[in-house]
Amino acid sequence: MPTVREIRARRLAERLEGLRAAMPSLLNAPGQEVWLFGSLARGDWDAFSDVDLIAVAPTQHQADELGERILGACLADDVLCFDEQGWRRRRQGQDPLWRAIGRDALRLAGGP
Repeated sequence: MPTVREIRARRLAERLEGLRAAMPSLLNAPGQEVWLFGSLARGDWDAFSDVDLIAVAPTQHQADELGERILGACLADDVLCFDEQGWRRRRQGQDPLWRAIGRDALRLAGGP
């Protein structure tokens, strides 16, 4: 019989696999990325956790459009949208909240 820890790990892996599988069809330009952040990315999620994503693109307009496609596909509860420089600035800046988000975020699609 699997342990609770094993069940949770399997469920998280299945959820991440489903998100990763759905994302490539939403990316329509080079340089777009989708990142998971929050409790799912950190691994401390529970039954009430939502899906928090960050849409990144070369321009803010492209990021906003990507965020709209993600929400339209019902793949997230919330999407924050940033151009590449804005996302990099937040991840590398001095704000401890954004540094933590950047440290824990998991890239689901796009990028290297």
